[in-house]
Amino acid sequence: MDSGGATTITWYGHACVEMRTSGGTMVLFDPWFANPMSPKPPESVDRCDVMLVSHGHADHFGNALPIASRTRPAWPAIHELALWLASVYAAPDDVIGMNKGGTVDARGLRVTMTSADHSAGDWDNAAGSPRYLGEPAGFIVELEDGSKVYFAGDTNVFGDMRLIRDLYAPDLAILPIGGHYTMGPREAALAVELLGVAEVVPIHHGTFPILAGTPDQLRSELAARSLGEVRVHAPQPGEAITR
Repeated sequence: MDSGGATTITWYGHACVEMRTSGGTMVLFDPWFANPMSPKPPESVDRCDVMLVSHGHADHFGNALPIASRTRPAWPAIHELALWLASVYAAPDDVIGMNKGGTVDARGLRVTMTSADHSAGDWDNAAGSPRYLGEPAGFIVELEDGSKVYFAGDTNVFGDMRLIRDLYAPDLAILPIGGHYTMGPREAALAVELLGVAEVVPIHHGTFPILAGTPDQLRSELAARSLGEVRVHAPQPGEAITR
């Protein structure tokens, strides 16, 4: 995409999101392209300029390592994940170790790591032991035009989302709504209120029956909070929204 064009955000099911900025930078969030809703297999992903992984659960870390090995992105990562990547990743110099509250430049974008309220450990079948890649996190990405996208990762609503609003003023939030493992529509509506965003892209829903929250339920919960003017995008997996 040429500089000065639109930014497109494509949801590939679960929490897997691709963002192509107006300046042509390709960002991948939680790239589990092998999820059962994704129309795009991980092997076909041939470009990533910035890799952002919110936490170490397999349904989020997903296909990050093989994709990054092919595409060599800048990879801002929480400290423990950065340490682990130094031992297993072919391009550790492209990893930018950081932590919550930090802001780094990555391929022309400003990436800030925020808090998230979730867990982070997983089981490593190969090692036969737990694997911990750092605490869960979210990201604020400031685009070339100055607009800001908040990717919450897996989280419940938490009061410090108001601090994210005050400090970073995101324009659009990518929020989980499925429930059970993350916040559902009711909690996500409160998150929207705390964040003060005008647009929302719901994720982490519909992958499995247990992730039962829906975009329509989110709209209803927003209306109950007198936030019916907030735009809820509801792309199908593989569909993009354009801003």
